[in-house]
Amino acid sequence: MIPSFDDWRSVPERWRGGVVALGNFDGVHRGHQALIGRAAEQAAASGGPVVALTFEPHPRRFFVPDTGPFRLTLPAAKRRLLEQHGVQALLAQRFDQAFADLPPDAFVDDVLLQGLGARHVVCGYDFTFGARRGGNVERLREKGAAQGFGVTVLDPVTHEGEIYSSTRIREALRAGWVSEAAELLGHAWEIEGTVEQGDQRGRTIGFPTANVALGEHLRPRFGVYAVRALIEGEADWRPAVANLGRRPTFGKLKENFEIHLLDFAGDLYGKVLRVALVDLIRPEMKFAGLDQLKAQIAADGEAARRLLAI
Repeated sequence: MIPSFDDWRSVPERWRGGVVALGNFDGVHRGHQALIGRAAEQAAASGGPVVALTFEPHPRRFFVPDTGPFRLTLPAAKRRLLEQHGVQALLAQRFDQAFADLPPDAFVDDVLLQGLGARHVVCGYDFTFGARRGGNVERLREKGAAQGFGVTVLDPVTHEGEIYSSTRIREALRAGWVSEAAELLGHAWEIEGTVEQGDQRGRTIGFPTANVALGEHLRPRFGVYAVRALIEGEADWRPAVANLGRRPTFGKLKENFEIHLLDFAGDLYGKVLRVALVDLIRPEMKFAGLDQLKAQIAADGEAARRLLAI
């Protein structure tokens, strides 16, 4: 895993003097991938590492703390995806009040130049920075020209006239359009978390499930999904079926994400599970009783097998 730092003052010398890719990179979608690719091209031409500068928590969470869960990628997944696309080190800058109050010029002078020693920066056309979003790409270009670092601003990356955006991907997932979200992302969308102790109700009806906390992950449409799951420490993804919702049959109010691994027997408690959504099988339903529920769960399992081609 690439090295990661949480403050611009703690970046080691070996990761300074390179090309800095700027953005939140939530989802690391195709637009982000194009930006990172441009940064890698620039690094190949000018030398130095490719470093991504992003922010934790997401500024939206900092400024609107009571907003609902919206993240497409939590830190571990984002770091892994950034590495896959060519980033060599990550500054996941701690976004607190002091950082939010940095004037735009101080963001450039202190963070980009003093902290990262940036030779070149790459950002999207709509990138803003500094207190009250006072800095924009025009100001970044001006600073670059005055202080001797290069600036590349990426135009909108589009597909069939539509801009790749985290907002559009969130909308697709909330509608249950898993394949559309995956196409926009350039990879399957995942929920990743530690398997927690549940009420073990699934065991009593013959369908044991692994319960994964949703945390800050976006909530896609509630329902049953065909998924693939990767168990911590394993190399191969396993076919599975997952239920996301509030379990209306049992009167539960808490949101649950429960995964049943097909043709698997084993203890998963405490292990990290990555769950990649493949397709929505059906929306969340309420059943008249246990027998009806068991019959539907069996049907869901068969539907998952067909969708996963097993």
